[in-house]
Amino acid sequence: MKDSTKQALRIVLTDLETLPEGERVDALNEIRRSLHEVSPFREEPVDLVLWISQKCVKANGYNPNSVAPPEMELLKHSIQSDGYTQPIVGFAFSESEFEVVDGFHRNRVGREDAEVSARVKGYLPVVNINEGRKAVSDRMASTIRHNRARGKHQVVKMSDIVIDLTRRGWTDEKIAVELGMDADEVLRLKQITGLADLFSDREFSSAWEIVAAPEETRIDERA
Repeated sequence: MKDSTKQALRIVLTDLETLPEGERVDALNEIRRSLHEVSPFREEPVDLVLWISQKCVKANGYNPNSVAPPEMELLKHSIQSDGYTQPIVGFAFSESEFEVVDGFHRNRVGREDAEVSARVKGYLPVVNINEGRKAVSDRMASTIRHNRARGKHQVVKMSDIVIDLTRRGWTDEKIAVELGMDADEVLRLKQITGLADLFSDREFSSAWEIVAAPEETRIDERA
């Protein structure tokens, strides 16, 4: 590093130390954004982690992942003991509005646990997915990919999301590619809902059959 760069850096650090805490966080975020613009890794979202006020971060309404109470307690203990080692993945609508794409439960711990919330001073570490994911269907797909990569998702909620994406104009082929499924899994998830009109033009695997139940349509899995 050049001496002139080191000197400029010292001046910046001295100025930062004089700022009130909130202004310092904002200034550090701006510095990180500026560094990100010239980074050789600027195409990677993880290159820019920002500390965002909790009030600016909102949960999404489509996360198919659930964490059992023991695992939730372990996550809380992990963040209490080790700190935030993974940022929350979000989508930025603006500099003051972020939607959680992945990290719903990390978001909860930062808000709900008094010890953690006090330690991070009411902020949350957020990394944003690429700006091109503006459509809600794209963000839903990103959430599911994160969950499925960890092997965590609820079948019923997944089924609801597949139906939602279908109604938004996604083909079965696109759903399969974007969510990491095969064609038969997409059809099975549609079948769970009992909305036969969404797949009436498709052939199902012989291992799946729709049978009538007293109050609802259910799936009969046969060997």
